[in-house]
Amino acid sequence: MSFFKKLKESIASKTETVTKQFKDGLEKSRKGFVEKVADLVIRRKKIDEEFFEELEEILIGADVGVNTVLQLIDDLRGEVKKRKIEDAAELQPVLSEKIRDLLRGDEDNSLHLNPNGTTVILFVGVNGVGKTTTIGKLAHHFKQQGKKVIMAAGDTFRAGAIEQLEVWGQRVGVEVIKQQAGSDPAAVMFDALQAAKQRGADILLCDTAGRLQNKSNLMEELNKIYRVIQREIPDAPHEVLMVLDATTGQNALSQAKLFGEKSGVTGLVLTKLDGTAKGGIVVAIRQELSIPVKLVGLGEKMEDLQEFDSEQFVHGLFSGLLKEEDTDNQEDDK
Repeated sequence: MSFFKKLKESIASKTETVTKQFKDGLEKSRKGFVEKVADLVIRRKKIDEEFFEELEEILIGADVGVNTVLQLIDDLRGEVKKRKIEDAAELQPVLSEKIRDLLRGDEDNSLHLNPNGTTVILFVGVNGVGKTTTIGKLAHHFKQQGKKVIMAAGDTFRAGAIEQLEVWGQRVGVEVIKQQAGSDPAAVMFDALQAAKQRGADILLCDTAGRLQNKSNLMEELNKIYRVIQREIPDAPHEVLMVLDATTGQNALSQAKLFGEKSGVTGLVLTKLDGTAKGGIVVAIRQELSIPVKLVGLGEKMEDLQEFDSEQFVHGLFSGLLKEEDTDNQEDDK
């Protein structure tokens, strides 16, 4: 049985659950990572030290993270010894399982909603990562579920931030609470909270500034926002989502470490996964931070913001390759 047939059978029961968004959105990562692994398996065939060294380079190149890669390679060595695997073709299904295990974790990846009133979701992150776009797409997602949504334009410092959120509000049919540029963000949040209560809103999505004069100013501003929110709704915010740009790879991980420690982040949003060949950053973040990835951006359409699912992520990486390569192999067999 060919390598691709073995791999296909090992995940056949799950591939039908893979959404089009995950398959399409991970195409660059599939080409940049999985196809390199497949090529390595075909070229080397035998599992030896050179095979592991080359696999290590591929994984590091995909931004899986050095510490995670070393752990993964050690685990694979152990599996090879335990199962007495000699043919490299038998190792890729094991690799996909190991990556799935690294991503799975024990934490809850779902968004936590308030069962008794307005759910307040606060968005943090540096400028340029796609924060405002993510808020607009999530507003669309909740509105499609029949929920009443309000957005708060709390980034009063970045030029055009308020107008950008207003454009999204018009696109998805959601009210935006705002003040003038340069206003106190905490005052905007107060107005938004009052509006949410008066209008019986289910969801309040709050934008915040990505950069002030320095990091301590930014954290001070966020703490002020927290105090205003908790005074109005004691158990809020129900989620604090940090938005990261997946195309920046290890820089995104560094941002999450620096920013996440200080701002009470409960979950991560990885945008622009469709624009990078380094989708392994999802694995690195999951391993090096105790913060779950809750949402991923897999394209430009509103529907392309998806709840993160480790099963679909792994199968989105591997499934598209199988069909195409298996057909090629059948042609070769003829």
